[in-house]
Amino acid sequence: MKMNTKTISLPRLNNLHPSLESTALKLMEEAGELGATIGKFRGLSGEKVEMDKHQVAEAISAELLDVAQTAVTMMFVLEEQFQIDVDQVLTRHVEKLVQKGYLKLD
Repeated sequence: MKMNTKTISLPRLNNLHPSLESTALKLMEEAGELGATIGKFRGLSGEKVEMDKHQVAEAISAELLDVAQTAVTMMFVLEEQFQIDVDQVLTRHVEKLVQKGYLKLD
């Protein structure tokens, strides 16, 4: 199976004791911050933003990594508290993407 992928390794946060619920709420918070950042730079907040495209992309990237870190934290919670096999779930996820036509494998 040949796929163009981007590998980002994010740590298990070892100074927190997240639950499924607290992590879900944090994920929604971080997604909201990502949306607010994009909206701000698109002028949807009414603020005048004096940043070039690269600075905007950097700010969005930082918020997106906050979303990704929280999602990875939730995967650790699912592994540790519910014995979910993340590799198995990932395989099924890729199969779903192929089935829906979002991903074409060579």
